[in-house]
Amino acid sequence: MIKQPHILLIYTGGTIGMVKDVETGALKAFDFNSLLVKIPELRLLDCTIETISFEEPIDSSNMNPIYWADIATIIGDNYLDFDGFVVLHGSDTMSYSASALSFMLENLAKPVIFTGSQLPIGDLRTDAKENLITSIQMASLQKEGVPIIREVGLYFEYKLYRGNRTTKLNAEHFEAFESLNYPHLAESGVHLNVNSEYLWKPNLNEKLIVRTAMDANIGVLKLFPGISRPICEAILTSKLIKGLILETYGSGNATTESWFIALLQKAIKNGLYIVNVTQCVRGSVNMGQYETSSQLKTIGMISGKDITTEAAIAKMMYLLGEKVKPEEFKFYFETSLRGEMS
Repeated sequence: MIKQPHILLIYTGGTIGMVKDVETGALKAFDFNSLLVKIPELRLLDCTIETISFEEPIDSSNMNPIYWADIATIIGDNYLDFDGFVVLHGSDTMSYSASALSFMLENLAKPVIFTGSQLPIGDLRTDAKENLITSIQMASLQKEGVPIIREVGLYFEYKLYRGNRTTKLNAEHFEAFESLNYPHLAESGVHLNVNSEYLWKPNLNEKLIVRTAMDANIGVLKLFPGISRPICEAILTSKLIKGLILETYGSGNATTESWFIALLQKAIKNGLYIVNVTQCVRGSVNMGQYETSSQLKTIGMISGKDITTEAAIAKMMYLLGEKVKPEEFKFYFETSLRGEMS
């Protein structure tokens, strides 16, 4: 007889864990120890649920690599005792966290589903209950006792996405997230429909390795018409930055001003890793397709292909934290490690 899936619910903070005080109208943290009392529908799920919460739940705007390490460590410490994990998280930085955890949990072979909500769990029109219940269902999906989803996912408003492919696009609608360069993994309707061909297929013979050494000494520079030389110089000559995400135009294009190219070339020569990521929410970097990107390719810039900025930041922190050799860095960044790029 196959036992019921055992799911660990990890609450980090965010709107989903808030309820309104009836008397004052103020928001306060939800008591997840009384989860089954507050949301009796969870009793209908074919799984058992345990909960763990950050000692001091945080707003996701305060999320950082230290908290990512805490989440990864909780999952690592409980990995053998549970069949799946659901991480409740504020929506503002959820794509960053889902991307980071995808790199930190090497050889992950169980579901880690991030979810949250646009409205508090106690609100009359809340999206929190549906997101929470279906995320637990997604984490519980099994075939012959083996998890169907074996990667870090993000579930929001009826769709499950690969976590490191997502971007938050809307601050007001329930459909807050999208994965514009990769199909969604599953959809919730009358039935749960899983797009099996798009699921990550890990090596099941390898043990989980939790990597928590993330190096946050990186920057993001978004190009715009008229960007000034002093600003670029300040960033590209800084000795504090080890990696830079350069958000370029279209398919990876940038100004061909000689001073700009010279700054980039010198920075790369001095050991700064620069990744070319497109500002477009859909599409891919293709350096060399146009004259305005051919020089970037020539000077050795790293192609981010169709990676999101969120995933590029997480991957940069991860590779720097793992102290990847300079001669191998470009290869590993341009290689899909967790399905983060095509």
